[in-house]
Amino acid sequence: MRVVRAMVLVVAAAGALACRPGRADGPGVVALRTSVTLVADEPDAALAILAARAEGSVDPQLWEALWSSTGYRRLARRERAMGRSFTDSAFRRFLESDTLAALRPSLETTLASWKRADVARAARKAAAYLPAGTELRALLLPLIKPQPNSFVFDVGTDSAAIFLYLDPSVTRDQLEVTLAHELHHIGYAVACEAGDDPGTLTEPQRTALTWLGAFGEGVAVLAAAGGPDVHPHASSDSADRARWDRDFRQVGTDFPRVEAFFLDILAGRTVEPAEVRQRAMAFFGDAQGPWYTIGYAMASAIERMDGREALVSSLCNGRELLRRYNAAAVRSNAKLTASARLPLWSDELIARLGP
Repeated sequence: MRVVRAMVLVVAAAGALACRPGRADGPGVVALRTSVTLVADEPDAALAILAARAEGSVDPQLWEALWSSTGYRRLARRERAMGRSFTDSAFRRFLESDTLAALRPSLETTLASWKRADVARAARKAAAYLPAGTELRALLLPLIKPQPNSFVFDVGTDSAAIFLYLDPSVTRDQLEVTLAHELHHIGYAVACEAGDDPGTLTEPQRTALTWLGAFGEGVAVLAAAGGPDVHPHASSDSADRARWDRDFRQVGTDFPRVEAFFLDILAGRTVEPAEVRQRAMAFFGDAQGPWYTIGYAMASAIERMDGREALVSSLCNGRELLRRYNAAAVRSNAKLTASARLPLWSDELIARLGP
């Protein structure tokens, strides 16, 4: 049974997630199993072109350096794989725009700062929330490109990459948080890989369990913060921090909405893949919807009550994650006022997901 994390590829495969056995040295220990490298050849080449344009002319070899850069070639392959138009001529028009020329000084400063990011520290933060022995292998690709988005691609392969839009508003500390978050996604896809299907799961159960993997967003938030006692947006500006606080206060309201989504799948009320995907994608929100906030609430509750090892051991089994969260929430709620208590998943949902 092949399982692909829902958020990473946005296309649901089938089945439950199964962890690789960990080594005996505890969760989060990657030892010599980490290979994370920042490759900035694309923005270096783009900035060289912008500098040459400012001087009056661009040597054709500068364009060839851009077209042959690792970052550009990987970006082109990803965009075409997503069914999007991507041509050298269109990208050239983007680089020759007056708007981009005006941004050159800030882009140069930002790239220089990002090159000093502590990639190893980001990898350690991600590894602390992954099963022991999980290999983290990825290229970090800062990019000057038309679309202001960052994403991962080729997750679960030896050529996994994190594409990072070169944004002058993002500090080096904020970049390291993003790296830790995305590296956790990559490690999660490696650790929670295919298992054997005993043939007892129904198709609705497989679909629901696949989308339970999207709660990995919240676990990645926790990993990037460094623990439940660190605010998830400690390095963010006040607006982003306030937005997280506002959205997190909606967990109690969002819980029944997400549960209804799963129950509709399991009861056969939502069966068309397009409808399932549409409803599931809405929970990502513009930046941090319920997959993030509820996932974080579950992960942090488990860690606070049972420790990090308990959380890590349940990451790759959606049913176990819900059960462990409910148990932790019940014990936590006994110490809290009614208004501060954590919501629980229903017995019906957990039973319908299977044994």
